[in-house]
Amino acid sequence: MAQIRLYVPNMHCAGCVAKIEKAFAAQQAVEALVNLADKQVTVNGNITLDASLAVLASVGFTAQPIVDAKAAAENKRLDDATEYRLRLKQAIAALSLGSLMMLWGLFGGEMMIHTPELQLGWGIMGLVTLGLLVATGGHFYQGMWRALQAKTSNMDTLIVLGTSTAWLYSMGVVIFPSAFPMDTRHVYFEASAMILGLINLGHALELKARGKTSDAVQRLLGLQSTTAIRIGELGDENVDISLLNVGDRLRLRPGDRVALDGVVVEGQSSLDESMLTGEPMPVSKLPGDPLSAGTVNGNGSVIYRVTAMFADTRLANIIALVQQAQTSKLPIGRLADKIAAVFVPSVMLIALLAAAIWYFFGPEPALSHGLVVLTSVLIIACPCALGLATPMSIMVALGRAAQMGVLVKQGEALQTASRVNCVVLDKTGTVTLGKPQVTDIVWSPMIAADEQLSLLGAIASLEQHSEHPLANAIVQYAKVHAAPMPCTANFINYQGKGIAGQVGPDSLLVGNFALMQAFKVVSHTGEMIDSTDAAEFAQQAKTPIYVAKAGLLVATMALADPIKPDAKAAIAALQQRGIRVLLLTGDNPITAQAVAATVGITEVIAGVLPEQKQQHIQQLQQQGYCVAMVGDGINDAPALMSADVGIAMASGTEVAIESAQMTLLSQQLMIIPQLLALSSAAMTNIKQNLFGAFIYNSLGIPVAAGVLYPLTGMLLSPVLAAAAMALSSLTVVTNANRLRRQRL
Repeated sequence: MAQIRLYVPNMHCAGCVAKIEKAFAAQQAVEALVNLADKQVTVNGNITLDASLAVLASVGFTAQPIVDAKAAAENKRLDDATEYRLRLKQAIAALSLGSLMMLWGLFGGEMMIHTPELQLGWGIMGLVTLGLLVATGGHFYQGMWRALQAKTSNMDTLIVLGTSTAWLYSMGVVIFPSAFPMDTRHVYFEASAMILGLINLGHALELKARGKTSDAVQRLLGLQSTTAIRIGELGDENVDISLLNVGDRLRLRPGDRVALDGVVVEGQSSLDESMLTGEPMPVSKLPGDPLSAGTVNGNGSVIYRVTAMFADTRLANIIALVQQAQTSKLPIGRLADKIAAVFVPSVMLIALLAAAIWYFFGPEPALSHGLVVLTSVLIIACPCALGLATPMSIMVALGRAAQMGVLVKQGEALQTASRVNCVVLDKTGTVTLGKPQVTDIVWSPMIAADEQLSLLGAIASLEQHSEHPLANAIVQYAKVHAAPMPCTANFINYQGKGIAGQVGPDSLLVGNFALMQAFKVVSHTGEMIDSTDAAEFAQQAKTPIYVAKAGLLVATMALADPIKPDAKAAIAALQQRGIRVLLLTGDNPITAQAVAATVGITEVIAGVLPEQKQQHIQQLQQQGYCVAMVGDGINDAPALMSADVGIAMASGTEVAIESAQMTLLSQQLMIIPQLLALSSAAMTNIKQNLFGAFIYNSLGIPVAAGVLYPLTGMLLSPVLAAAAMALSSLTVVTNANRLRRQRL
């Protein structure tokens, strides 16, 4: 299925979103995802670029394709900066003239046409105001014209009708004063100017605030290198990354940023991967280790081979996932879209009806009252705030999640996460690091202290020939302690039990209790060894490895998969939020219980197969729980798919990551309670925005229509209506940006 991404600069409100989605929905097997905050449209389906542009043009929108995400983001930033300065200048010009006219009236100046002198003076001001309407409101007229060509209406339609009605009425009074009753010969040029000034000011402030919402994506895009040092036949050359190919050898100097995903072939260094994973500690890289585009090299120098072009790199996938999630629709936002689709024509009808009622049944001057009502209703009802309520909060929340090291594939998952009241954790690689380490060595009394290091080296030398994960842990432990590793001869692997071999003059056995029994290994006292040590270690979630030399037990090594440092604190934080926490693992019950007891989990389900994990998730859902599953293995994939929210560890398998709706780039479990807190805060923020927007329009339109006139004797000024409309949009954007600083 083809995917086309488009930048639509003249998209402003929820009505625009509804029109675009409806236009693409009319095409067969085509879907459009609209990101109002970034003014982007992602088109999925069987449709060409030219056809997509034609669909947008049919409903009055111009667009340009996004080829390079980084270039597109930079172009949008420059466009927004240019538009911000323009709107600010337009606002200053309109407000300056409008304020002067308002002050004239407030300090006793005549706003009624009674004499030829006033007629001439206000005629000149009318022409000046007309020039101002063109200079500061031309973009609204262009937007309305595009909408009319598409046989539709939009926010610009309301603004143009409101300001034009005020100007046309005032100019009619100036040119033909005798055609109007004496007490209706009032001019409203200041209203037209002030309305445009306030709306432009609101747009300028909104642009400024809105720019902060996409900081996370901008930061990710900023990680993309534009050039790299390629090692060619003629030596090193600095080339644009677009000229690179898979398989090219690149040089990474100290302090450089990795240009494309690759594998180290020469050298070693430590890389800062914190911008992608959230992990503060540099990661050591040796030949054979993978490198991710966007990460920063430390003091070492390496040569690496390119394994993916930029579009296929981990960084590019992260950026795509974040942007994809920002365009996805949340159920809570669909109500606003449905209302916005019929909002503009409904408001126009209400405005005309209210004006007609005032003209035919209202007190004198009826014509003036009808004009004020018509203009005020059209202006105050602009659905900017309604259109921004959901996408602004989603964008900020997803941006903050990305900064935390969490990728959210679907915006809907964010809403579901806010309802989670049960978290199910896998053990290996989730609660634990997934990397076994030697934790204890109990030496036999017959082994002197000065012999222990050399014997450790001999054991590691033998283990180097084994492919078992525990063998690698022993070898790494010996390397850390600088134990000398001599040559090994006569290596034998006993499947499922252990290994044996000749290391120097010594014949060694290294394995489990069954191997020791098979070779009748005895302790230093001459008695057969028992499994007491094994039981004690198992209760501590440790695996015992026995070492025998010449038939005598010389050491017992304990290995364990270390529990993540923040696991206990993270689980306590979840429980404090009233969330039920379970450990669900295929490991044996004794080890699972030991791990659970260490981190504070009281409910353990152990020894289960992948399909049984899925069944347990479904049982919890049947009990009424909204379940989040956290895992990292292939065996977790069915459970991740079935859970209400699937959260995968990025260190896990690709299958698990693809099965989940969210991915933790960091190993830190504390991110999970923070993520759930963020989702709850985001939903609260969206509800606040929607409530404010709905209340604003629900109260604003009747007030503008004059329902308070019998009590107060006053009608809402179109100028105040414009100020209220601009303020409502700014309030929504400002409230959404609170999520960037909210404590979790």
